[in-house]
Amino acid sequence: MRMRVISGRFKGVALTTPKSGTRPTTDRTKEAIFSHLDSWGVLDDARVLDLFAGTGALGIEALSRGARELVAVESSAPAAALIAQTLTALKHNRSWEHGMSARVVKARAEKYASSASAVEPFDMVFIDPPYAFETNDCNQLLADLASRELTSSNTVIMLERSTRSEAPAAPANWEITDRRDYGETAVYYIEPSEPISDKGQH
Repeated sequence: MRMRVISGRFKGVALTTPKSGTRPTTDRTKEAIFSHLDSWGVLDDARVLDLFAGTGALGIEALSRGARELVAVESSAPAAALIAQTLTALKHNRSWEHGMSARVVKARAEKYASSASAVEPFDMVFIDPPYAFETNDCNQLLADLASRELTSSNTVIMLERSTRSEAPAAPANWEITDRRDYGETAVYYIEPSEPISDKGQH
């Protein structure tokens, strides 16, 4: 399956995809998600966390459209190695700018969300788990992200699920602000419902 960056500074760059085991977001869904995010302006200079990164397509698209930092978390060693290859190629691309950074963390998304520390919170979090990922696990993952320094009162979380899966529960003081369905895929946008004063503003 050939996948490319749709728009932005790395438009047209090919993404190396594993032969099997990942379920990449379709270009149509990806385009819809990013048009939505672009209209909010949340990607400009953003710090982005891509959980269950798979091919890295979502995080790399965000970098292409103005984000300055990406941490892609993927538990499969072959998939993580392919993302690392793609990021190395991007860093040699003439559109790569000084001050940008991107790295892969080989880890389970749940473990990263519950134990990783962040120097600064992420502005944007993509969560695209396998469709078989249980709703309870999803809710725990969201709660872990929301309760730690990985997020702030400005963070937007985008979660992809199957339209047949139960809807996720937003963590305390967060709310699902939008849901959009694209074929089999349901996309949820989850944001803090009130400013979180003790986690630091930026």
